[in-house]
Amino acid sequence: MFLLLCVLAFMPAYADALSDFTGSRAINAPKTSVLVIDLEDGSEILSHNAGLPLIPASIMKCVTTATLLDKTGSRFRYETPVYYTGNLDEGVIGGNIVVEASGDPSLNSVHDPESPDFVKEIVDALLAEGVHEVKGSVVVDEERYPGPAVNPLWASGDLGHSYGTGTHGFNFEDNASGKKSVSDPAAVFRSRLRAAAAAAGISIGQVAVSNSGHRHRLGEHRSATVDEIMRSCMMRSDNQFAEALLRKVGEEYGGEGSVSKGASEELKFWKQKKADMKGVSIYDGSGLSRSNRLTARFMADVLMCMADNPYYASFFPLAGQEGTLKKFLAGSPLEGWIALKTGSMNGIQCYAGYKLDENYAPTHVVVVMMNDMANRTAARSQVETLLLKTFDDKSQSGL
Repeated sequence: MFLLLCVLAFMPAYADALSDFTGSRAINAPKTSVLVIDLEDGSEILSHNAGLPLIPASIMKCVTTATLLDKTGSRFRYETPVYYTGNLDEGVIGGNIVVEASGDPSLNSVHDPESPDFVKEIVDALLAEGVHEVKGSVVVDEERYPGPAVNPLWASGDLGHSYGTGTHGFNFEDNASGKKSVSDPAAVFRSRLRAAAAAAGISIGQVAVSNSGHRHRLGEHRSATVDEIMRSCMMRSDNQFAEALLRKVGEEYGGEGSVSKGASEELKFWKQKKADMKGVSIYDGSGLSRSNRLTARFMADVLMCMADNPYYASFFPLAGQEGTLKKFLAGSPLEGWIALKTGSMNGIQCYAGYKLDENYAPTHVVVVMMNDMANRTAARSQVETLLLKTFDDKSQSGL
């Protein structure tokens, strides 16, 4: 009886918090969804339009990383092998340098996680073999990763920007130059390698030698572990990283490293996990497409499924401290206790993640999706108020 009275006592406070939020002029309540679930007993503390399909923006990355992490585990590394073809005779390679693309999004990235300079690795390997001339050219083999680099459902206005750059089988230097996208990262790589080799006294030809014989292993590049790549992707909301991870989903689950295959395999995976798929449509890994549709119910199912994974929750920025959430709830009693992925587009602001305990373990799933909102700053403030009213009680979850 005492427990029941306690539960009933808390319910009006939750209801008031939600009604204040949905009644705010800063949001469009019919195009907004909220779902907060207590992981201890599965009870829904807050629920509003939980089954409404909405544009998720970058919280789509939560789904992409979860799907791949479940398959590869946290210790997986991308391996990009390098070969030479033809004979190696007195320091001269008769064929080409061949790079077999691995889909690694982090090759020579300017962002963390750091990994060895791929160009230097190849030059060092050539020097170790005593090579001073390559008769052929540099060939990048991207056969394992078919399909367009740029998603046809992305807005054309995004494509010239670094955040709208495509993802290839071979990605290099974030497929960007400053804030501009690069359409052919393999060409940039070939230029970098040829210049670095020349500086080391190695000449590389301009024309590939056809039918140059068997491949001989020269070396390989190994990326940071995939959990580090995922954490970087989520903290910075890196679209190129996310799209590459979706290609890997396609390769791991469906045998084809295309974005379209990744999206179809992702839908299949979560259906098998018994997630609520009603109204869900997935077309990319980053959320840059406005054709994506997720529901708060589906997003909560994903988050609940992954709540016990010791790595997954660490991908989400901590409120007031990290990444895209650095200013959110900063200086409030919830700073550091909430970990959320954000999703932002014109007229859209979404949040998905967890309330944490003192050990950074999830205690609650939190999903807020706002479409067609009037004022982003005001809407963000309303979400902060909603979470403070919901969780800022000294008797709850160790606060």
